[in-house]
Amino acid sequence: MTMQDAASGVALWRQVADGIERGIADGNFASGERLPGEMEIAETYRVNRHTVRRALAALAERGLVRAERGSGTYVEAPRMAYPLRSRTRFSEIVGAGGREPRGQLIGASQEPATRELARQLGVKTGAPLVRIEALRLADRTPICVGTTWLAAARFPDAGRVYERVRSMTKLLAHYGIRDYRRTSTRVAAAIVDAFDAIRLDLALGRPVLVVDSVDVDADGKPLLTTHARFAAERIEFVVENG
Repeated sequence: MTMQDAASGVALWRQVADGIERGIADGNFASGERLPGEMEIAETYRVNRHTVRRALAALAERGLVRAERGSGTYVEAPRMAYPLRSRTRFSEIVGAGGREPRGQLIGASQEPATRELARQLGVKTGAPLVRIEALRLADRTPICVGTTWLAAARFPDAGRVYERVRSMTKLLAHYGIRDYRRTSTRVAAAIVDAFDAIRLDLALGRPVLVVDSVDVDADGKPLLTTHARFAAERIEFVVENG
């Protein structure tokens, strides 16, 4: 196959990108599959590696492929349906889609409650809170980064617990809370910042969906509040009534 067809009037990198996209659409490259290396693609299309890199970058911008540092370029999975409801569990949502949910602790610390966090959690301004920063993945694909705050008096050592169990549901179960529900959810769009771009493996300038939520126990007492940033090209929110 040759791409040196000047009469076509189509840039070589675009021809390469179109060819790879057709391969994905035809099922030649399955979701999550690693694409051939740059050299192999360059030989297949008879172009140089710079042309291949530009083609792959264009496909990545469209959310069709994802480059993993030191590993290669992979076909992106279709957007995952993510229901927003009173009982929202990341592990259940990801598992229902046939993928393996994973949690990874980025960091944990203790800080005083701001006025807004105190209002959300039903504590006094300045009360000690545990702050947990975590990355959540479906299989090996980063889905969201979440910052969660809990009252330190009720959840002492929560950071260490999360590091061990890697699940907010399991963390709450550790403290005897077997069920909880979401009482409020706010969604907004934003552009990924430099820190989250690295964590979510996104290019700078890509969109994220920001979800601020509060979860309460069976008695309606606040448990935690979360500020989560989702990779917009990997999920679609589904609002469920009732």
